[in-house]
Amino acid sequence: MEGVCYSESYMDANNKLRLTGVALLRYWGFKAYTGAFYLEEGTPVKDVFTDRTKRIELEYFRSIKGEDFGPATNKSIAKNVDSKTFDRLRPRIDYHNSLYEDVRPGDRYSLTYVPGKGTELARNGEPKGLIEGADFAAAVFSIWLGPKPIRDSFKRQILGR
Repeated sequence: MEGVCYSESYMDANNKLRLTGVALLRYWGFKAYTGAFYLEEGTPVKDVFTDRTKRIELEYFRSIKGEDFGPATNKSIAKNVDSKTFDRLRPRIDYHNSLYEDVRPGDRYSLTYVPGKGTELARNGEPKGLIEGADFAAAVFSIWLGPKPIRDSFKRQILGR
C-alpha cells in the first residue's frame, strides 16, 4: 500500500497473528500513514475486542512531534468510551502518551496486545513500554476499530472489509 510493505503474519512469543487488512489514512488531504492490523489466527474479525492477541502497525509519511500524539490519542479514546471508563483509564492513558517520541517519514509505531501481559507500544521495533489491562487495549484499539474510529474507511480496510 503506497509503497509500504507489511508482513502477511506476525509471530509473538506464543501466537501467530494473521494480517486482516491494510489501509491508508489521509488527514486534511495529506497522506498521514498506512496501517496494518493483525489478529490471532482463528479469531473472526467480529471478535476484534475479545481478549485475544492483536496488533496494529502504522508507518508514517510525515514528521510528527511525540508530544502531539497524546492530545490526539485522548480525543480519539474519549469518542469511543464513556467518561467513567476514560477517567478510570486516565493514568494508563497518560503513561501510554508519555512513551511517544518524534517520528519521521518511514518510522513505524506498533501496538501489540497479549492477554495477561498487556499492550506494548514499540517504535521501529524497539519496545517503549507496556500498559496492563484488556480494558486499556480495548480503549486504545478503539481509535481505529471502535464505533467512532479515526476514519470509517480506514477501519473497514484494516479489517479486510
